[in-house]
Amino acid sequence: MKIYKLDAFTDQVFKGNPAAVVPLEKWLPVETMQQIAAENNLAETAFFVKEGDKYHIKWFTPTVEIELCGHATLASAFVLFNYMNYDREEIHFTCQVGDLMVKKEGEYITLNFPADAGITVDDVSMLEENLGLKPLNVRKGRTKYLVEVESEEVVQNFQPDFQKIKNIDKQVIITAKGNKVDFVSRFFAPNSGVNEDPATGSAHCVLIPYWAEKLQKQELIAHQLSWRTAFFKCKNLNDRVEMSGKAVCYLTGEIYF
Repeated sequence: MKIYKLDAFTDQVFKGNPAAVVPLEKWLPVETMQQIAAENNLAETAFFVKEGDKYHIKWFTPTVEIELCGHATLASAFVLFNYMNYDREEIHFTCQVGDLMVKKEGEYITLNFPADAGITVDDVSMLEENLGLKPLNVRKGRTKYLVEVESEEVVQNFQPDFQKIKNIDKQVIITAKGNKVDFVSRFFAPNSGVNEDPATGSAHCVLIPYWAEKLQKQELIAHQLSWRTAFFKCKNLNDRVEMSGKAVCYLTGEIYF
């Protein structure tokens, strides 16, 4: 089997978020895909199988299968466009949460994902206790909490205690209005085997509707302030969101087992 490792939401190797991509002709057992993801030891490994005109895609952290992953979808599209002779401008992926449309726009790849606007959380004491932060606002999405804090500097300088974050029943985004971009964020998911993810497309399904409403603008620029840094061009489409980024290939290889 071929394997590709790419850095997504960046145009530089060693930046953005690394993902492995394993194209398949037919599905492997889930246990085998999980073992490959554990062996790769990256935030996500993506597997996809062509089914008619669509590509069914699955994503695994080193420990669990997840329902949605942006950066590994962007990486998968990059592989199709650049290494598998895919000659159309748009790719139709399907997954646990439905259809995902991905298109090539010059140097950028644009993901069209379902929005997750979430609901406002009034009692934030559990988050305050386990994050050690005082939120301005909190939204609860399907699998994530969005925690707005007072400044970009608070996001940048936050020192997470991952044992405490494991007490939180969802993944956690901390975010603030940006100094030079529209908004910034960081993302934590220790219960899913990823302490801090450096570039998280699925988090922007929650972030984009929130900041579009708050800033009263539908097109936004975002930075994820991980140690690797990541850049997103974002668009709010009400029940859908678009996020555009670049990717760069780090290696290609073959899996033997």
